[in-house]
Formats: sequence, C-alpha cells, structure tokens
Amino acid sequence: MLDANRSGTAMTSPGLADRCTRAVLSPYARLSFLLVLLAGAGAGVLVFEPQRLLTHGWPPQLGGAAAAAVFGTAYGLCTVAFVPRPLLNLAAGALFGSQLGLAAALAGTVLGAGVAFGLGRALGQDALRPLLRGRWLRAADGQLSRHGFRSMLAARLFPGVPFWAANYCAAVSRMGWWPFVLATAIGSIPNTAAYAVAGARASAPTSPAFLIAMACIAVPALLGTVVAWRGRHHLRGH
Repeated sequence: MLDANRSGTAMTSPGLADRCTRAVLSPYARLSFLLVLLAGAGAGVLVFEPQRLLTHGWPPQLGGAAAAAVFGTAYGLCTVAFVPRPLLNLAAGALFGSQLGLAAALAGTVLGAGVAFGLGRALGQDALRPLLRGRWLRAADGQLSRHGFRSMLAARLFPGVPFWAANYCAAVSRMGWWPFVLATAIGSIPNTAAYAVAGARASAPTSPAFLIAMACIAVPALLGTVVAWRGRHHLRGH
C-alpha cells in the first residue's frame, strides 16, 4: 500500500523539467528575455553605427532593387534596435533617390513595426498588462484597444510618439495585428516621403523640392504637438 502511495505521488508531482519549462515560459522570464534582446540590439547599433551610411554611402557591390531590398531589411531591424527613423529615411533618399528610397523605407518601416509588435506581444504583454494601473496608462491602453486603427494612424501621421514606443505600447494593448500593420503602412507614407525627398535633394537645400519636403516634415510635427497638448485633457478625464 505504501509503495502504491509513493508511486502515485511520484506520478502526480511535477517533474524538474516541467518546473523549468514553466519558469522559462513565465511572463516575467519572457519579459526579461525581451529586455536582454533589445539591450543587445541597441549595443549592436552602437558598435556598427548605421548612421555611417549617410557619410560613407552604400557598399558599391550592391545596387538597384537588390540594394534597396537589403536596405529595407536592415532598416526594419535598426528600428527594432531604436535607431531613429528620420535618420534612416534621410539615408534611404540619399542612397536610392526619392522613389526607390521611399519604397525601401516604407518596407523597412512595416517590417520593423511588425517585428517589434510581435516581440512585444509574445514576450512582454502578459507581464506588463497587470502594471497598467495609472489613470493615463489605462486611458491610453483603452484608446489603443478600442480604436486601434484610428489611434495608430494618428500616431503615425503626426510625429511625436517615438516609433519604437508606439510599437511596444500597441503590442501591450489589445490592438489587433492587421489594424496595427495597416495603420502603420498608411500613416507612415507622408512623413517617410518627405524625409526621402529631403535626403535625395540634400545637395540642393535651396531647391523647391527640398524646401517643400522640409515644410511637410515641420507642419505635421507642429500639428502633432498641438493635438497631443489638447488630448491631455481627454486622458485626464479618464
């Protein structure tokens, strides 16, 4: 009888492998892995200095659409590692011209946003959602969760919120994948195009195209500041 009880206890108690699996897959373990991953990506950016593209140009062995595809992939990975998009957009225009540079930058934007959203959703959401207790945090989370496409479209059209911050905030919220991707793709077009044109015409800073591009950069930024200033009352009301 005693042997039977011991056998039953051994069969029902969780094994070491199960406990280790649960520990590794726990919300805070996944969040810790995400933080380590992002810290490593940021360190990689400091080492490789992608901003040198603006001064040294693109490797001569790569050209045309293939170079734009490689650049778009690198662009997306750089945004995950917190490289500012304006710098990358200027580089896209300077390296590939307005049209091809815009295409490469937009592809990189969507890729980077999608990767960041996926990482945040898989590794950070479960651990961070219970921490959304402040009034502003709950209001922002509710806005993103209920009006995901509209909120993200506004965030992309009117610069103010850092690109990486918007990605990870959306991932922690209950926003759907497709509204996030579509809003990012559509909302990023005007600002990205303005930077790409500015990068392509940087050698002629007095040209009409460059001046119009700079105006298209400054005006949305100003409008975004005004909208954010007025929207703070709405968040406080929640």
